[in-house]
Amino acid sequence: MFEETFGSPAAVAATSDAAWVRAMLDAEAALAHACAARGLIPGAAAEAIGAACATDLVDPTELSRAAVASATPVIPLVAAIRAAVPEYAEHVHVGATSQDIVDTAMMLVTQRTRPIIEDDLRGCVDRLGDLLRQHGTAGQLGRTLLQPAEPMTFADTAGGWLDALEYARAGLSRPRPVVQLGGAVGTTAAFGPHGRRVGLVMAERLGLAYAQPWQTDRARVAELGAALGVVAGALGKVALDVILLSQAEVGEVSEFSADGGRSSAMPHKRNPARAVLTAAAAHRAPALVSTLFAGMPQELQRAAGRWQAEWPTLTDLLRVTAGAAHHARAMLDNLRVRPDRMAANLSAARS
Repeated sequence: MFEETFGSPAAVAATSDAAWVRAMLDAEAALAHACAARGLIPGAAAEAIGAACATDLVDPTELSRAAVASATPVIPLVAAIRAAVPEYAEHVHVGATSQDIVDTAMMLVTQRTRPIIEDDLRGCVDRLGDLLRQHGTAGQLGRTLLQPAEPMTFADTAGGWLDALEYARAGLSRPRPVVQLGGAVGTTAAFGPHGRRVGLVMAERLGLAYAQPWQTDRARVAELGAALGVVAGALGKVALDVILLSQAEVGEVSEFSADGGRSSAMPHKRNPARAVLTAAAAHRAPALVSTLFAGMPQELQRAAGRWQAEWPTLTDLLRVTAGAAHHARAMLDNLRVRPDRMAANLSAARS
């Protein structure tokens, strides 16, 4: 019920169970084609595996139930692929381990969700640019510790919002989603001398970067989590300021929507609904980020619990960050700036 309250329709779809299954199937197909490119499996096998993986081969709910027995969805997924191509069953999942497929899928889900967040951030920045051009010179009372302070302009306030969102957007673009391919203990031994080339071909097919196996080096996941957390925090700051400035006794900005912000008990009220949803989504992000950081120390060559905890955590973090950006964009699109109230408040503080 709360998916779109804390997310956005596009991001919910991009991080759904079906999206995760699609990403795992894409990873298996890319692995087969990469193995065929190095002569490790027949080309016909790669074509058949790729065709099977291009279909809705498994039901996400059934896969989730089957995953409990082995603590990984890859074992029942591979069984389903092998059943779909019985003549080439021995060539499915060659050289890989479950973590290769799940980690690569996690990076694909991220790669496919990030543009949704970036687009809404771009919309926020563009709208702030419009508001600055329209109202930037308006005088405004600065407030520190929530008390009247020195005069400033609306450009100082909204310009700070814009700079923070631009910084956060740039940070989100830096982490590079990379393919994971290490095999049983991260040595790529099952591929013989072809491990690096198989990984490079697999990465190219999936549109990911390549890195040496990183199964218990979770810096990339933590870096991604941190970038998402900064985005959520920057959006939460804008939302909190809007909430404070839209209080009736301040009234310097307001959200305007024909049917939004209504109260069930007080028909006269108009609440800053999108700002509230932005703040709520952003509020959930730090705990998710900390879970990813807490999972960085992992046991030897495969983690027993901390790695598995990343899957729903990163999914939720992508969703709440996307939700904060989605609601913030609507908030700013509907934002009305009141220079008259700014002037009145500034004058009252001086008297």
